[in-house]
Amino acid sequence: MGRKQVQWLLDNYETAEGVSLPRSALYCHYLLHCQGHKLEPVNAASFGKLIRSVFMGLRTRRLGTRGNSKYHYYGLRIKAGSPLLRLVEDQQHLAMRQQPFAQKQRLKPVQKVEGGVTNGVSSGPAPPGVPDISAQVQQYQQFLDASRTLPEFPEIDVQGKGLPEGTGAEDLRVFQQLYREHCEAIVDVMINLQFSLVETLWKSFWRCSGETEAQEEAERRLPRRRLLLLARHEPVLRWVRDCDHALYQGLVEILVPDVLRPIPSALTQAIRNFAKSLESWLGNAMVSMPEEMVRVKAAAAGAFAQTLRRYTSLNHLAQAARAVLQNTAQISQMLSDLNRVDFANVQEQAAWVCRCEARVVQRLEQDFKATLGQQHSLEQWAAWLDAVVGRVLRPHLGTPGLPRAAKLFLLKWSFYSSMVIRDLTLRSAASFGSFHLIRLLYDEYMYYLVEQRVARARGTCPIAVMGEFANLTSSLNSQDPDKDEEEEEEEESDEELPAELGLGGGEGPPDALEPPLEPPPAKLPRADPRGLFVQALPSS
Repeated sequence: MGRKQVQWLLDNYETAEGVSLPRSALYCHYLLHCQGHKLEPVNAASFGKLIRSVFMGLRTRRLGTRGNSKYHYYGLRIKAGSPLLRLVEDQQHLAMRQQPFAQKQRLKPVQKVEGGVTNGVSSGPAPPGVPDISAQVQQYQQFLDASRTLPEFPEIDVQGKGLPEGTGAEDLRVFQQLYREHCEAIVDVMINLQFSLVETLWKSFWRCSGETEAQEEAERRLPRRRLLLLARHEPVLRWVRDCDHALYQGLVEILVPDVLRPIPSALTQAIRNFAKSLESWLGNAMVSMPEEMVRVKAAAAGAFAQTLRRYTSLNHLAQAARAVLQNTAQISQMLSDLNRVDFANVQEQAAWVCRCEARVVQRLEQDFKATLGQQHSLEQWAAWLDAVVGRVLRPHLGTPGLPRAAKLFLLKWSFYSSMVIRDLTLRSAASFGSFHLIRLLYDEYMYYLVEQRVARARGTCPIAVMGEFANLTSSLNSQDPDKDEEEEEEEESDEELPAELGLGGGEGPPDALEPPLEPPPAKLPRADPRGLFVQALPSS
C-alpha cells in the first residue's frame, strides 16, 4: 500500500483506551475508500498487517456472545472529525466499549451526503444494471436480518488422498484462512447493500486484478502456482462447495428473511439486479482458474442467484395477493364465481391424471371456500398450505423417496389448480384476475415449502439442494439426449406406481390401479383410493 493509504488511516482513526472496532468494519471502510478513488484493494490479511504497522501495539480480541462473536481491534476508534462517522446512525456504536456485542452492531448503513460523496469519499458509479441504493441503507436495513453470522467452516478432509505435488499442509491452512476472510468480507458488504463490491472481492481473491500490490501480497502468502494446484484438488473442491452453500444460504436469509413480509420495491429490484449480475461477475473473476473450480463455484452461485430471483418474485406475489385478500368486494366476487365452477368435471379429469379421491377434492373445495369466506389473512393461508405439505410428505420422512414424492405432489397440485383456473376462464369469471394471482402465489409458496422440507429432511440447506440440481442439469446436458429422454420416461413411469408412493390406503393388485391407456371417458369412477391428495388436507 502507498503513502496515501497510510495517511488515510491516520486521518480517520486514532488509538484510545477502552474502545474497539470490528475488524471487518475497518476493512469494509477501506474497500469503500478504494472503490471511490478507483484504487486496487489489498486482501484483508494484508490490510490487517498495515493497520498493525501504523498503530503500533494494537491488540485483537474476539468479542460478542457465543456463536455471534467477531474479531475486533481493541484500542482503536474513528476520529471525531472523520467523515466515516456518517456510516452510523448512532455514534455510540462507533465508540463501542468492551462488552458483548450484538450482531446488529455490524458496519452501519451508508449515508449519502452532498457533492456526490458517500462515506466521506467520492463514490464511483455502480456497474450497469446494479443500482446503488447505498444512500438509503438506513431506510432499507430494517428489512434485512443482520443478526445472522457466517457459520464456522469445517477443516478440509483430504480423505487420505494427500496433497497435490508441490503443495504442503501450510498452503492448505493458508487457503482455508484466506477463504474464510473472503467470505466474511462478502457478508459484510452485503449487509450494507454494497452489491457491486462483491465482484471486486471475487477478483481480488481469484487473482484477476492484474499486477497490483494486492496481487503481490497474495503471492507472498499463497503463490498462484500453488493456488492453481489446490483449486484442482477434489477435497478442496468439495470443501469450497460446502462453504459456498453455507455462505449463500446465510446471505439469502439476510436479504429475504421472510418471503411473505413486505419489502420495498427498490430493494427488491436491487436484489434482483444483483442476482442477474452474479454469474457474469464470477465468470469474469475466474477466467484464469481451473475448470473444475469454476464449475463448483458457478453451480453454487447459480443456485444462489436463482433462489434470490424466486424469493423476490414470491414476495412480490405475496404483497399483491395480500391486497386482494383484504378487499371485501373482491372476496365476495371470488366466492360467487367459485360457486359456479363445475367441481364434478374438475374431479373427473383430475382423477384420471392425478388419482385424487372425490372426498378429498370435495374437502379441498369446502376448505378453500370456507377460508375465503372468512377473509383469512395471508399468514393464515400460508399456515394452511404448510399443513397440507406437512401431511402429504409425513409418510415419506426419513425415506429415499421423499424428493420424488415431493415433486409428484407439486405436479398434481399444479394440475388440479390449473383445471379450476381453466373452468373460471371458460366462464369469463369477473374475478379471474384475482384467482390467477392467488393461484400463482400458492404454487410458488408450495414450491418454497417443499424445498424447505426436503432440505431439512436431508440435513442440508435449500441452496445445496438447488446446487445439486444445477450440477445434475449440467451433467445431463452433456450426455446423449435420446438416452436421457428414455431414462426420464422410465423414471416418470416408476413415479406413477401407487405402491411406491404409499400415500393412500386401499388394497388390490397393482394392475388394477394403472391408468387407462385410452382417452378418459365422459364419466369416471371417483373411488380410486390412492393419490397424493389422499388424507392430505387439514381441517379448516
